[in-house]
Amino acid sequence: MPNSTYRDIANYYCVDDLPGATVPSARLQNILDCLWCGKPLTRLSLAFLQQQGLESLSQLATGALPYDRFREAAIAERAIRVAAANAARLAKEAEKRARDAAMQEKMKLADARAKAVRLARESDPKYIAKMKNRDLREKFDIDTFVEQHCFGPLMRILKIVDAGQRLGQDDFVWLSTVGEEYFSDTLRAAYHQLEAEFFASEYGKTRDPWMAVNASGHYRKCGQAGDADALLSTINVENQKSPKLRSAICTTRGGVMRDLNQWEEGLRLGEKAHFFRPDDYRPCTLLGAIHMETGNFKLGSEWYGKAVERGATTDSVDQDLRNIFFRADQVKQDQMREFLLNEDPIRYSWATQKGSHQLSACLPLGTRQSA
Repeated sequence: MPNSTYRDIANYYCVDDLPGATVPSARLQNILDCLWCGKPLTRLSLAFLQQQGLESLSQLATGALPYDRFREAAIAERAIRVAAANAARLAKEAEKRARDAAMQEKMKLADARAKAVRLARESDPKYIAKMKNRDLREKFDIDTFVEQHCFGPLMRILKIVDAGQRLGQDDFVWLSTVGEEYFSDTLRAAYHQLEAEFFASEYGKTRDPWMAVNASGHYRKCGQAGDADALLSTINVENQKSPKLRSAICTTRGGVMRDLNQWEEGLRLGEKAHFFRPDDYRPCTLLGAIHMETGNFKLGSEWYGKAVERGATTDSVDQDLRNIFFRADQVKQDQMREFLLNEDPIRYSWATQKGSHQLSACLPLGTRQSA
């Protein structure tokens, strides 16, 4: 058999089912190579054939069997080996399937137990209440730690607001003092939205202009100046007899115009309100704010001074100035800083902060303390 391959030789000796017969330099392959080349086998090689159950090949090597009788016996041995290997493979596959099935069953039981535990937990009233409380805090953007003594009052307030009900005065005072840390912008907007809707509804029933003024103030504080304008536009100021009411309507609507950046109309309404009530600080505050926001700092400062003379507190004026300053763009902020520091570098030292205009977008219109 010239140019024979390892597999040809393995087939010739009927051991092609054994891996070692075709692997170069493997012990069985070396033995086959010796037999193929007519070389005698060592005692150790013959012992190896006996250990491997290759009885007929061992007898062929020692000359005890001629090739034709060897081949007949070797084919029978190979059939037995192949059958045994197939049986072992099938047994191994069956064992693996059994292990896999057992593992699947174990996982299924574990999932069932986990599901039962989860369902039991989720049906627990305490767990349900805990999740509802968490969802409420997330809804109103309260992501800070809630102190234990504040938790009960806060959650009761959140439930009231979430149900679309107005807060009582005591609850609002609590939020504005003890619970101020939890009075988020979202919660504040929801509060003012409910108040605005209540007063707007009252105005619809009674046509009392004061109800419209109150509703508009709350609409402004929840970022709905357009709704406030629509409501106030239904009132004819000239038909009102009370100078106080006339002034309040003009001041409130002037504040709405300020929110809508309609500066000229805001100034006109502020001056009109001041005409109706020259002793009221609120129109002065409105005019001061608009002049400051439009860059007329000296005039704005004068109007704020008049507001203080008429009863506005210096703190409220300074808070209004800070809000205007922090909401301004960089150019307007630099100009306002220069003016304020020239006026009073100690009082307005907070204006030395750099880059504060970047924080201004975080301040909603509702944070303004005055008109």
